[in-house]
Amino acid sequence: MLDRNRAALIQTVRGLSDLDARRRLVASLTTPISLIKHAAAAERIWFQRFWAGLDESECDGYSRRDEGTFAVGDDESLADVIAEFERASGRSREIASRFDLDDTKDNPREGTVSMRWTLLSMIEEFARHAGHGDILREQIDTPHCDSRTREAQSPEERT
Repeated sequence: MLDRNRAALIQTVRGLSDLDARRRLVASLTTPISLIKHAAAAERIWFQRFWAGLDESECDGYSRRDEGTFAVGDDESLADVIAEFERASGRSREIASRFDLDDTKDNPREGTVSMRWTLLSMIEEFARHAGHGDILREQIDTPHCDSRTREAQSPEERT
């Protein structure tokens, strides 16, 4: 299920140009490309930092728990960010395989959590962000007229 949601998140950006992937369609930092960037950071935060106990400097990318997880460098392409997420996901799989589902660790924010809890949390997070990505993609792919499609307008508004 986690891999399915990882793939669903990536699918929301497949075929987008780098320009469209960076389009700000909502007030937050959320863009199609930033959702992928954020997901890569979430992988590192939970699996590399928390479960493997790595220091931030030992992680293969951004791993602080803050708004920086959505930051995409001007020099980063969509293909770069997808590859980064896929690398982080692969590393997460490898780290998770070292633990039993019922192994636990204390987390300062969440209390005692198991590997099972972490995996379920990631399933939930990536499903939510894939939904965000679907909505952003629909906004990019669907032409708008006055913020509404013609079909949504009443007959009086169409004239």
